Amino acid sequence: MEKFLQPVWIIVGFIVLAVLWVIATYNRLIILRNRVKEAFSDIDVQLKRRYDLIPNLIETVKGYAAHEKGVFEKVTEARTKAMGAQGNADRAQAENMLTGALKTLFAVSENYPDLKASANFLELQRELRDTEDKIQAARRFHNTNVMGFNTKIESFPSNIIAGMFGFKKEEFFELDESAQRETPKVAF
Repeated sequence: MEKFLQPVWIIVGFIVLAVLWVIATYNRLIILRNRVKEAFSDIDVQLKRRYDLIPNLIETVKGYAAHEKGVFEKVTEARTKAMGAQGNADRAQAENMLTGALKTLFAVSENYPDLKASANFLELQRELRDTEDKIQAARRFHNTNVMGFNTKIESFPSNIIAGMFGFKKEEFFELDESAQRETPKVAF
């Protein structure tokens, strides 16, 4: 009887270890997925801050360059599209459009020396530059978390658990490389 129980205990031990491994792997995937969501919310906070700065910036520029109506409309339209974008790919495209519109706005402002000297305009530029830096840092943090999550999902043997529980790869938040290299100039 004793010889019969020994293999049973070994089998039960393996089953317990396998169940514990499944639980640990599942919990790790949950943690990684939640980190990805948290990291994206950091991007979202900075983008909202950026969206809030833009109307003030437009109003400040309007006071000095009232006849640049097309530029103001382009920035406003790009801001609206960016605020309403769904999904990482659409959002990144909308953000690239907004960055381009802001570049145009700052290029127009170069033609108005009084505007460039305005304390309000300079403060808005500083805040926007700070926000752009924070967006870039939040995007890097998000993409690092996405890479860790996606790697875990694709790696053996955790890919088995990920498949069993329906974990899907997350998207990176990518911006146009040229837009990243040519962040809107906000220093005069």
